[in-house]
This record gives sequence, structure tokens and C-alpha cells, in this order.
Amino acid sequence: MSRLDPERPRVLVVDDHPSSRTTAVALLSVEGYDVLEADNGPAALEAVISGNPDLILLDVMMPGMDGFEVCRHLKQDEQTRLTPVVFVTALDDRRARLRGIEAGGDDFLTKPFDQLELSARVKSLIRQKRLNEDLDHAEQVLFSIARTVESRDPNTGDHCERLVNWGKAFGEFLGLSRIEIRDLMWGGYLHDIGKVGIPDAVLLKPGKFTPDEWAVMQQHVLIGQQICQPLRTMRGVVPIIRHHHERWDGSGYPDGLVGDQIPYLAQVFQIIDIYDALTSERPYKKAFSSEEALKIFDEETAKGWRNPKLVEQFKEFIRTVEVKKPESSPEVDRLPQTA
Repeated sequence: MSRLDPERPRVLVVDDHPSSRTTAVALLSVEGYDVLEADNGPAALEAVISGNPDLILLDVMMPGMDGFEVCRHLKQDEQTRLTPVVFVTALDDRRARLRGIEAGGDDFLTKPFDQLELSARVKSLIRQKRLNEDLDHAEQVLFSIARTVESRDPNTGDHCERLVNWGKAFGEFLGLSRIEIRDLMWGGYLHDIGKVGIPDAVLLKPGKFTPDEWAVMQQHVLIGQQICQPLRTMRGVVPIIRHHHERWDGSGYPDGLVGDQIPYLAQVFQIIDIYDALTSERPYKKAFSSEEALKIFDEETAKGWRNPKLVEQFKEFIRTVEVKKPESSPEVDRLPQTA
């Protein structure tokens, strides 16, 4: 096999029939693709790992591991789930198409191949895959920045990791949707990403801020919003980043929002953020007990700072739901893994 060009789109053709495989390889090669081949399921999975194709053309019927099982393996793996899988089926095989959809297939082609249809579908799916990769890489950068920000302040420990766990548990208790819970969990990592733009002299100051220093610190929510705003997948997280320091009575920042003007997820996140800070030990304070922390919530609610209904729900959550704090965070939907 000739040496593969890393810049050219790469397609893996999986078919146990040599004639069908040869036809697909010939058509794709004419279109300018680098083509890899596999004649069975296990060989296909190995080729995906070694060859990193941009698209997989996958025959349904193969001995041993069929195409559906191969697809399920790929879609369950964080490293390969974004790789498009095009099933090759018989013309009227409706049952196979339904099974392919259930397995996570992205498209279908019928034998014999129509060259124009093959070209159009492959080109479209590879373009979409590369757009998804660009988006995924941008998310990885954001989470890397967020972890760097957390590491700048040695006083917070594993605060962000704990917030991810709190967000999942409290979100489920409130009956939030999967996307809302994901946004809460992502907020655990990204809520203070804007502190990357705050000077160390302010961020790490041990004593009380001057009015000017406090004004600088408050800018972190606006910087965080500017960093995350361009990404479409962050649109549910951006309100958490900007508004998690608002107060129910309008005395918070940056916008002085009052009551339900504050986005709901920002209110939910604020509760778990404060609770974790209260119940965690810091160099300048001891860890409060759960009872002591909830008492502080009552005091702040009496001052008008917190949503009374949400505070009561959180107190019920703490009293009735056992929340464990493992060393590592749970799996997060589409959360990029960074070094």
C-alpha cells in the first residue's frame, strides 16, 4: 500500500466480499481519497485505531462480528464516536436500516454503488466530521484553560471536580433535562475561566480587596463570557459563567439582576458553588459542617440574597440524598479529556 497523505481525507472500506470492496476502493480512489481496507469486524476496529479514518464504509452482513456490532463499538468509544459510519445495505432491506440507526449509523448506501451518490454522501459526512473535530478541539482548549486557572490558586483544591459531581446530583434531584445537567457540570469547570485574565496580585491576594481590586476581580465573569461565547455548545454554560454572582435582591454582579431575571441554571449553580466553598477547608477557614452551611444559607436568604424556594429544595436535597464525592469526576457528556 502506498504511503498515506495526512492531509487527504481517509476512508476505511469494510467488506468481506473482495469484489464489493474493490469496487468501493476504486470509486473512492478516483475521488481523491486515501483508502484503507478491512475484510472483517475485528480487522476494522484495528484499522480504525491504526489508520484514524475520516469515514467508515461498513458492510452490514459479515461473518462473526457484523457491521452493527462494529458500529456500536465505535460509537461507544470516546476516541471514535465522531467518525461517521455509512452502512452498506441491500436496496430494500428496511430491517437492516432500522438496526443501523439503533447502532448509531450516520447514513446508508445501497449496492451496487452509484458513484455520484457515493461521492456526495462521503464528501458531506467528512466535512461535517472535520467541523465537529474543530469544535471538539476548541472545547479541549477551554477545559485546559479552566484547569490552568484552578491550578493558579492552590487554596481551592479540587473545587471544580466537586462542583461537577454536585451539579449532576442536584440537577437530577431537581428533575432537570440531560442538557441542563450537562451545562451545570460543564459550569463546574468553566465558571471561573475568566480568572485567567485577572492579575496574580489580585487573584492571589490573601487579605481584603481594595475597591479598585474588587472591581478588577468582578471582571472575571465578563472575561469568561467572552472566552466561551463563540462556541455554540457553550450557549447553556455562558449564563452560568456571567451570572453566578448575582443575588436575588439585585445586589450581585455584574448586572444587578433581580429574582427570576437571574437565569435559573445560574441560580442552581450558585447554590452548589457556595455550599462546596462553605463545607471545604481553606487555609483561611475551617470546613463548616452541612448543618452550619445550611444555616448560613438561611441567613443569606433572610437578607434577600438567595432564591427562597431553591434554597429549600437544596436543603431537602442535602437531607435526603446521600452525595458521594469521589476523587475523579463522573463521565460528562461530550466532556473532552485533556492532559
